[in-house]
Amino acid sequence: MKKVYGSAAEALDGLLFDGMFIASGGFGLCGIPELLLDAIKDAGTQNLTFASNNAGVDDFGIGILLQTKQVKKMISSYVGENAEFMRQYLSGELELEFNPQGTLAERMRSGGCGIPGFYTKTGVGTVIADGKEHKDFPTGENGTPETYIMEEGIFADLAIVKAWKADETGNLVFRKTARNFNPPAAMCGKTCVVEVEEIVPTGSLDPDSIHLPGIYVHRLIQGEHEKRIEQRTVRQG
Repeated sequence: MKKVYGSAAEALDGLLFDGMFIASGGFGLCGIPELLLDAIKDAGTQNLTFASNNAGVDDFGIGILLQTKQVKKMISSYVGENAEFMRQYLSGELELEFNPQGTLAERMRSGGCGIPGFYTKTGVGTVIADGKEHKDFPTGENGTPETYIMEEGIFADLAIVKAWKADETGNLVFRKTARNFNPPAAMCGKTCVVEVEEIVPTGSLDPDSIHLPGIYVHRLIQGEHEKRIEQRTVRQG
């Protein structure tokens, strides 16, 4: 089966539709699938729901889709660097589902493993727990009961992620902290499209160095990336 495509637009051909649910990798601006996000913008797909650690910044990442009002809902753990996100949310134009960061990662991973729900203590006693199932388990000291809430796994229509290297079968290697949310995001999509900096021949990657096996990857592109820094801090000379 062909996995390597010539461009982001070609790799997304036939996959996009209005109202779809997309899981997107990245943390801040680190390891985001910027080429695929640009292609989604150009395609003009509307009423999108995104599960992503963040919403990018005003002119980069998912932020470009907020500018064009293609996003109707964000499922995120941090959205603090995007003024347009804040404006749309406060005006009621954009839906927001806040998730604790670890919960969001586990919701993606669980979806990728076919697990529809799991229990966690994170968020118990806060607004995060409102409307969710509560259940006690004997996990405290001497078996005393502790309360957990149930969170649902994420099953997205499409996953878009960024990796460092791939072979032609889609085995992926991520570079340092750019690994972040990319593996769980890739796992939870019905279809997974990946952009990488380099595609190498099949068999040239050390099997022990592969972070995500190619069975999760359906389409693959190679491209040039801007690698913008979200908050640049320098020392005075």
